[in-house]
Amino acid sequence: MKDFEVKILDDTDYRFIDALKNLGMSRNVATTLTYLSNVREASSQEIEMSTGLRQPEVSVAMRQMREKHWISVHNKKAVGKGRPTKIYTLNAPIEEIIKHYEEKIIEDTKTTMIAIKKLKTISKGME
Repeated sequence: MKDFEVKILDDTDYRFIDALKNLGMSRNVATTLTYLSNVREASSQEIEMSTGLRQPEVSVAMRQMREKHWISVHNKKAVGKGRPTKIYTLNAPIEEIIKHYEEKIIEDTKTTMIAIKKLKTISKGME
C-alpha cells in the first residue's frame, strides 16, 4: 500500500470555510476549496481523507469549481494496471474567488433595492 501525507484542516481553515458558506458557497465547495488552497495539488482520495467529505461530495464540488475555471485537473498514471488518478490544482487565486462572491452580492443587493423602490412607488399610489 502506498503511503502519502495529507494536510489536516485546522481551526483557521474551518473559520475560512464558515466565512465562504456565509457568502453562499456550498459546504462541499468551501471545504474542498479551502483544502486546495493549502496544498500544491491533491487527488480526490487525499481530499476525502483530509476533509471528511465523501467521494460523491468531492466529485460534485470539483465539477462546480471546474465550471468556474477555479481548478485544473490532470491525470497521474497509476502504478501497474488501473485507471489514472485525477490530480486537482487550484487555478484561481483565493482573492479572485472572493471577488466573484463580492460582485454577486453587490449585484443581488442592487436588484433587491430596485424591487424595494418599486414597491414603495406602487404603495404610494395605493394610498
